[in-house]
Amino acid sequence: MMKYGMAQKFVPEAAELCENSLKKFISLIGTVDKLLVISGAGISTESVPGIPDYRSKDVGLYARIAHKPIYFQDYMRSNRCRQRYWSRNFLAWPRFGQAAPNINHYALSKWEASDRFQWLITQNVDGLHLKAGSKMVTELHGSALQVKCTTCDYIESRQTYQDRLDYANPGFKEEHVAPGELAPDGDIILPLGTEKGFQIPECPSCGGLMKTDVTFFGENVNMDKVNFCYEKVNECDGILSLGTSLAVLSGFRFIHHANMKKKPIFIVNIGPTRADHMATMKLDYKISDVLKEM
Repeated sequence: MMKYGMAQKFVPEAAELCENSLKKFISLIGTVDKLLVISGAGISTESVPGIPDYRSKDVGLYARIAHKPIYFQDYMRSNRCRQRYWSRNFLAWPRFGQAAPNINHYALSKWEASDRFQWLITQNVDGLHLKAGSKMVTELHGSALQVKCTTCDYIESRQTYQDRLDYANPGFKEEHVAPGELAPDGDIILPLGTEKGFQIPECPSCGGLMKTDVTFFGENVNMDKVNFCYEKVNECDGILSLGTSLAVLSGFRFIHHANMKKKPIFIVNIGPTRADHMATMKLDYKISDVLKEM
């Protein structure tokens, strides 16, 4: 029960479940021959340990604290900025790296067995879809489970880099216990100044700057991924959007593209989204309450 409570901490209050609305929603989706799914942070809020989303009312990260994400340009030009990023990420990793998929991730993984399942585009970087067994998935914003050199594209696992960070900063994790909560991108909030003197291992191949293999704010999404996702939108007959406000253009553009092509759009999200006016039907229910009936 305690673990369940931890996960539910970041699930916003949902509308009361209406069986008739749910049946209608499922019936309408049943008319779609090739279904494309887009997922966001809201699909992971039921996981353990609790991973908040950014924008949900009352429980989203932005609603509770003055969280300012690190921008790509600042990361690349400022060592102090990189120290702040990696010191927090280093302390958060043991919990973030152990985060487990929930019923939503496993449900979508099972959908791949159906000929009606077209593809999954996720805006999440937590890797939980892959942990649940999904293979027909594009991680639009990359993965926090690996680290990449910004110069030569050398890649290693996040755990391998964690070991190198630990070796370079003896005693840091013991001195700075991290009681704070996780952010959706695997960050944790620490007092300013905690990062002073934190050592960041360079690329073992070329000596370049290492960065988690995720798209930072201010950084461009990989265009090969974007073009591939547009192809999947063109091939599908309808889209199901799960757990995202679609506030960020990188995900919204696919919904907009589908709408321009008159494809039906279905949304499950607690709270408003940028595409509500485009939706064939929308439910403000907890995602697991919907997926377990589909």
